[in-house]
Amino acid sequence: MRQIQMFLNEYEEVPFEALTYLTGECNYGGRVTDDKDRRLLLSLLSIVYCKDIEVEEKYKLSPEEEYYIPPYGTYQSYIEYLRSLPITTHPGVFGLHENADITKDNQETNLLFNGVLLTLPRQAGGGGKSPQETVEELAQDILSKLPNDFDLENVMRKYPVLYQESMNTVLRQELIRFNRLTEVVRSSLISLGKAIKGQVLMSSELEDVFNSMLVGKVPPMWAAKSYPSLKPLGSYVSDLLTRLAFFQDWISHGPPNVFWISGFYFTQSFLTGVSQNYARKYTIPIDHIGFEFEMRQEHSMETMPEDGAYVKGLFLEGARWDRETMQIGESFPKILYDSLPIIWLKPGESANFLHAGIYTCPVYKTSARRGVLSTTGHSTNYVLSIEIPSGLPQKHWINRGVAALCQLDD
Repeated sequence: MRQIQMFLNEYEEVPFEALTYLTGECNYGGRVTDDKDRRLLLSLLSIVYCKDIEVEEKYKLSPEEEYYIPPYGTYQSYIEYLRSLPITTHPGVFGLHENADITKDNQETNLLFNGVLLTLPRQAGGGGKSPQETVEELAQDILSKLPNDFDLENVMRKYPVLYQESMNTVLRQELIRFNRLTEVVRSSLISLGKAIKGQVLMSSELEDVFNSMLVGKVPPMWAAKSYPSLKPLGSYVSDLLTRLAFFQDWISHGPPNVFWISGFYFTQSFLTGVSQNYARKYTIPIDHIGFEFEMRQEHSMETMPEDGAYVKGLFLEGARWDRETMQIGESFPKILYDSLPIIWLKPGESANFLHAGIYTCPVYKTSARRGVLSTTGHSTNYVLSIEIPSGLPQKHWINRGVAALCQLDD
């Protein structure tokens, strides 16, 4: 507050640019480590730190009629204005869509249910199945659906390491990661079955697997070797089987025309593979290469593109894809997510790209939108930012909190 007072007193004109930098990059922004969070912070500050606030009478802070800068008056007039504000704050005040209320309520409900699940008794009452029988049946069901590990030697013969085709290396690395995961899932379920029958000792790790399966959660032992996922156990297993089927189809019939970007364990390796193919084909340094993004109207593609790759499987949160105007639009009421169309990742020299009429939309693997910076320099959750055509300024969608997700939570 002292800094703001100093700037207001010592300058003839209010230095909004200096104030924005001081607040958004230093005082508060200095504590914000995520650049997407800082982008949001600066966008919200631009509502208050602008020229209009000086000249407009009752400058509006949001589309809601009640929220404005009250005219100059007495202390009591400000108190009365504050008391006149609604008790329940509308999401529009923060720049959010009204669907944000539903998301908030869903999160509170999930938190409540997770707390209730922790208090559930582990004994069966009446004539129902015992927890041991329930978990044993579930384990057998998952084991029966789980395919064999991928034959890496066969894959290496069919898709050898080639200078011109980086996707072969991407495929092999993905299969190694999924083999590691399915090995942990398979061995833990077999050991758990034996432990329930009393053939082996029930270790603390197996007990965690048992307790997690009983309440429909992904066991910590699996999550440690898994790709990021917030899905419950049933949806997680279905998702895992779908991913394994995607790669098996790739092995059997060659690379798909449209890649399911959500199916990759380490999505960044796929993106690097696409860039690397382009860089080697046209002998351009890979660090000069970026992506342009073309939204396609087709539901399926007959052939692969000459350069780059077609991808599908992304969901938009906080907005929707308008299939008529072919640009980002406001969400429909009570519809939280919308699927994005097939996107053509077009590699090119990033210095030549025109960034006009677009919204730079971050892509995350899960709806948590936060991750840990790994040793490779990549986030465990953030993938990349895609440019979506937009008829509104970026600030509108930044305040909306619009992001693309590789998978939903159910």
